[in-house]
This record gives sequence, C-alpha cells and structure tokens, in this order.
Amino acid sequence: MATAAPKAGQGGRDLTSGPIARTLVLFALPTLGTNILQSLNGSVNSIWVGRFLGESALAATSNANLVMFLMLAAVFGFGIAATILVGQNMGRRDIEGVRRAMGTAVGSFAILSVLVSAIGYLASPAILHLLATPPDAARFAQDYLRVIFIAMPAAFLMTVITMGMRGTGDSMTPFIVMILNVVLDSGLNPVFIRGLFGAPEMGIAGSATATAIASYVSLLVLIAMIYGRDLTIRLRGSELRWLVPDPALLRVIVVKGIPMGLQMFVISFAGLALMGLVNHAGTDVVAAYGVTLQLWTYIQMPALAISAAVSAMAAQNVGAGLWNRVDAATRWGIVVNLAVTAGLILLVTLVDRAMLALFLGGSSPALPIARHIHLVASWSFLMFGVTMVIFGTVRSTGAVVAPLVILAIAMFPVRLGAVFALRPFIGIEALWWTMPISSLASMLMALAYYRSGTWRKVHMQTVSSREGAAATQP
Repeated sequence: MATAAPKAGQGGRDLTSGPIARTLVLFALPTLGTNILQSLNGSVNSIWVGRFLGESALAATSNANLVMFLMLAAVFGFGIAATILVGQNMGRRDIEGVRRAMGTAVGSFAILSVLVSAIGYLASPAILHLLATPPDAARFAQDYLRVIFIAMPAAFLMTVITMGMRGTGDSMTPFIVMILNVVLDSGLNPVFIRGLFGAPEMGIAGSATATAIASYVSLLVLIAMIYGRDLTIRLRGSELRWLVPDPALLRVIVVKGIPMGLQMFVISFAGLALMGLVNHAGTDVVAAYGVTLQLWTYIQMPALAISAAVSAMAAQNVGAGLWNRVDAATRWGIVVNLAVTAGLILLVTLVDRAMLALFLGGSSPALPIARHIHLVASWSFLMFGVTMVIFGTVRSTGAVVAPLVILAIAMFPVRLGAVFALRPFIGIEALWWTMPISSLASMLMALAYYRSGTWRKVHMQTVSSREGAAATQP
C-alpha cells in the first residue's frame, strides 16, 4: 500500500508563478550576496596574506586556491544534478522526491568528501610540482594547501546542501550561513597568521586554519537551521534511511553530474594550464595575475548568481510543464546579467588602481601589470555571462553534454590554441587576449545550441525506482 507523501517543511519559494523578472531577481539577490561574501572573504584573506607574509605567499595562495577550485568542481556538478532533481520535484509538488534526492546526494558526498580530502592532503606536493609553482612560493603553497584539504569535507557538504536548498527556492538560508562563514574566516585569519590573543603563530597555514574552522562551524550551524526551522529538505525518523544512497537516484546524479562537474573541471584545468604558463613569467606576473583574479571574482558574480537562479527557476517550471516561463526566465536572465556585469566592469576599471593596491601596496612592481591584465581581459565576462545563463537553462532538463563540449572547445582548441599561436608575435600578451576570444566562441556556440531546441527533449528520472516499486506493492 502506498504511503502518504510527507508534508512540506518551511522555507523555499514557488518559482512557477508570479512575474518572471521580479521573481528571478528576488531569488538571485541572496545568491549574489552569497557570492559577494565568498569573494570578499577571499579578497580579505589575500590582503592579510599579502601584507603580513609578502608576495611569495600571495603567489602561493593563488596556486593553492586554483587547486581548491578544481576540487570543488568535483562536487559542483553533482550538486547541480541534485538541484535539478530537487527543483523538478518541487515543480510537481513531490516533497518526498525532494527529500529522497537530497538524502542520496548528502549521503554520497559525506563519503566522497573524506576520500578527496585524504588523497589531496597526501598529493599536495605533487600537485604543486605539476603547476610549476615558483620555488619561493612552493613551501608556502604546500603548508596552505594541506590545511585547505582538511577543510574540504565541510566545504563539500555545505556546497551540496545549499545547492539543494536553492532547488527548493530557498536562497536566503545559504546567504545567512555565508555571513557567519565570512565573519569567522576573515576575523580569524590575522589571529592565526600572527598568533594574536594567545593563538599559535602559524604563518600561511594560519590562514588556511581559519578557513577550516569557519567551514566546520558554518556546516554545523547550517544543519541546526535546517532542523530548527523545519526546512523542506530536512530528514526525520524513517526518512533518515534516504541518506543511504538510492542506486537509481545516485545513477542519475552521477550520470548527469559528471558532465556538469567536468564543465567546471574544464574551466579549472584551463585556468591551471594558464597559471602554469604565467608561473614561468616570474613572481611579479604571478602576483599580478593572482590579484587580477580577485577583481574578476566580483565581475563574474552576477553571471554565476543569475545562472544559478535561472537553473533553479527553469527546473521547477520544467517539472510543472510551464515552458513559456522557462524561456522568459532565460531572456530576463541575459538582460539582467548584461546590465549588472557591464556596470561592474566599468566601476572596477575606474577604481582598479586603488583596489589592486590593497593587495600589493602602491609601490609594488606587480601593480601596473595587474592593471594592464584587467583592461585587456575584463570585458570578456559580458560574453561569459550570456553563456552561463544559457547553460543554466539547458541543464534544467538534464541536457549536460552539449555545454561540456562547448566549454571544452572554447577553453582548449580556442583559448590555449590561440595562446600558442599568438605568443610568437605578441609574447605574454597572448595570455590575456585569448580570454575574450574564447568567451566569444563559447557564447556563439551556446546561443546556437539553445536556438536548436534539442535540449527541451532531454528528460531526467526524478523518482526513486526502489521506493517507487515499494509504493506500488499491495
């Protein structure tokens, strides 16, 4: 005999009704705020490291943070797949399906995160060697990266849980938890770097220690909020059995998550390859590129936030069969993204010297290099934003292979190919000019794929075959 579906908890937002633009913006704002806080946290921590420990330590964190981004890419794709499952089930008002999907995702990554953390800790020296990390930065980078890997399980689980929450339409709870994370991380950085208030003086490892403490505390608070506020994704009583991964749902998450994770891997690997080329240009150029990346995290935030919002909104409307709202969300996502990103590029360009000086100091030889890199490449994020919004829509149906192919072409044959083709003529300038070239290529391919409409025919299994079979038994 079939069991009654559980009642929905609190939290979440219905993304299948109401005005498209207003609903999208209100849902995206907390996600944008979360991204701002994450970027601000990284920037403040870089300021502490750069001012207290010097440019070699700053170059070390640039290399280590790229590795961390690569590791988080492993969980990103699966988190997006879980978000889509959650969103489509929310669209059809299947709360039990929401919780099954979340249980499988969380249970799986509790195990995976520990494995990645252990392997990464042991492999840190080899990873940095592959990156050709400058010798004067390698020791700093290894100390920093090993502690970061200890923080990975908390970071993995927080990512999966908060992405699933966005599938329910709840973008505010992740924002609140991120405020706590930033306050702890940024506040504890100088304490452990310099050994303030009786804490051990740990140098660059102290910066990573602050990140680890903030991550684990924030995860515990997030879990407390989920149960204290009775949010939709919480599991109680017999529902806790859904933490044991369901083979059918896990297969969907893996099959759809791998291509989406590989999208981030492609971006990360291209970034690592570019960092490897930059590393051969010397510490000043590495430091300049590293702080420029700090500026770019702010510029790309609207694209990432709006893409995430469009994906969650589209998934709910796909589940509800409201395709007109899916198309409208895409159009408004592109419009809002272009307007906000263009404004950010202009603002950052006007004050780039003052912002870069926060990291490098006003007399650093890396400062003019960083300003030049920003001027050449920053406008590519307009095209990047369009691509991300389109990818956010098409992946809501489970269409994940085409975006991966598009990114792979744009990052490798186009970007890295152009680097090697142009470098004999313009030298190191080729590293910066190929960024807008690859962004244009990915945008044109993404638009062509969206207009083809083939992504609308893709379907995802959102019901557990194990539980579905049990429900049909007399």
